[in-house]
Amino acid sequence: MKHLLKLADLSAEEIISILNLADQLKFELKNNIEHKRLKGKTLAMIFSKSSTRTRVSFEVGMYQLGGNALFLSTNDIQLGRGEPIADTARVLSRYVDGIMIRTFKQSDVEDLAKYGTIPVVNGLTDYCHPCQVLADLMTIREYKGSFKGLKLCFIGDGNNMANSLIAGCVKLGINITICCPKGYLPDENLVAWGKKEGLLKLTENVLEGARNSDIIYTDVWASMGQEGEAEKRKKDFNGFQVNDEVMSVAKKDCMVLHCLPAHRGEEITHDVLEAHAKEIFDEAENRLHAQKAVLVKVMQK
Repeated sequence: MKHLLKLADLSAEEIISILNLADQLKFELKNNIEHKRLKGKTLAMIFSKSSTRTRVSFEVGMYQLGGNALFLSTNDIQLGRGEPIADTARVLSRYVDGIMIRTFKQSDVEDLAKYGTIPVVNGLTDYCHPCQVLADLMTIREYKGSFKGLKLCFIGDGNNMANSLIAGCVKLGINITICCPKGYLPDENLVAWGKKEGLLKLTENVLEGARNSDIIYTDVWASMGQEGEAEKRKKDFNGFQVNDEVMSVAKKDCMVLHCLPAHRGEEITHDVLEAHAKEIFDEAENRLHAQKAVLVKVMQK
């Protein structure tokens, strides 16, 4: 495993290997066992999109692994002034041991890997969010014990989260239903693949999609860069809220996940979020452990 560009690139065995290492690193951290597997390594962190969880978890993760992290806003480096991504990749390859990038275009992530000579980790693009879904899968396994026979229902925009959830769930044999309005469907190639594997369903009927689910997942209706569409999306997503009615048709022990930040009263009610706060904030914590496992996998010689 040289890079993490998108989850669909990984085999089921590679995903499980990352999750197993994440569990081990979490155990070591909780028990004060030092694990400086990346001692002396430096990670460049390029941010075109601001973040709380991505920045803090990667920066703290590198510190705990014995390495260093450099925060590089595109406003502070030449990328923001028009330097080609190919040139940035070749320059950073001479200075650091790995790159994490959180940006808009998936092609930027792919080009960094193409032109650089060091590992590249996708911290988020408009197309996918692999690190988040690795943390999600880690959390699901912690609560459910295994992935066998599970049903996950995602309610919301068929965006980067939906795309990566399809990739992760189908790879691991989890049945996944995507509930989204017309015009907000996930990537058509992923949809075709998921349906061919017999593990993906699409529906506009939220109660039908949520019925007998083991996991209900949601995300904000307007992601970063879509603020101008917020009012239109509120109308389009009317009826796509995770609330008590939706939870009433899911399994009694159904867990709720949200990649955060949450807009209470929009995609999820305050009461449902607070009733499931433990798993949601365990999920947020697991970003740290899952990403550390990814960094070790790609950066440790």
